[in-house]
Amino acid sequence: MADETQAPRGLPMAGVPQPSRAEVLSLPNVHISQHPVIAHMMGMLRDRTTPHPEFYKLVREMGTLLAYEATSDLLTVETTVTTPLETTTARKLAGGVGIVPILRAGLGLADGFRQVLPDAQVWHLGLRRDEHTLEPIEYYNQLARANNLQVCFSVDPMLATGGSAIDALNILKRYRVPHLRYVGLIGAPYGLKKLREAHPDVPIYLAALDERLDDRGYICPGLGDAGDRQFGTL
Repeated sequence: MADETQAPRGLPMAGVPQPSRAEVLSLPNVHISQHPVIAHMMGMLRDRTTPHPEFYKLVREMGTLLAYEATSDLLTVETTVTTPLETTTARKLAGGVGIVPILRAGLGLADGFRQVLPDAQVWHLGLRRDEHTLEPIEYYNQLARANNLQVCFSVDPMLATGGSAIDALNILKRYRVPHLRYVGLIGAPYGLKKLREAHPDVPIYLAALDERLDDRGYICPGLGDAGDRQFGTL
């Protein structure tokens, strides 16, 4: 999170040193998608003229693609199924999957994940950002105890200062949720570094890594407010 002592009130990132993209790309357990379809969709998301129904559809579709990338190494166990012709061996996931969208912007990504994992447990966590300090404030929590989970994904489109992501993972760890992963659309180097430092054990998956935060703590070039653009509340 931003050090408030280094920034004037109302401009929390003014004067705060920020790492470069090159500095954070070598951090361990950080995965930036190289998928050409995700890159194509990202350009459509960034376009300010994209209407909110299309924006939400794109977020959901990118959530599906990111879900495939972020689950590529999950463990499976052998099982037996009967085809129309005969019995054969098959594979199934070794344990359940949890999805925790950070309200409200994470809902589109969570919907995309559910296209891949329809049986996943979905919990909701409400965090809002104080516009002066950038500190996350928890206002809603519908978490349950982990039940036979192999992995749990915390999903939120924008990794800006890292405050909301760090706080969400702190809460999940307090609930003893095992094997956490973070999935987002766009990250800033500052937030990525802060998240990696706070939770070195949590793999991070992003569709894109942008250049910097502006003085207000917004990702640049970014795509604007992901929640407002998904739900038409600009």
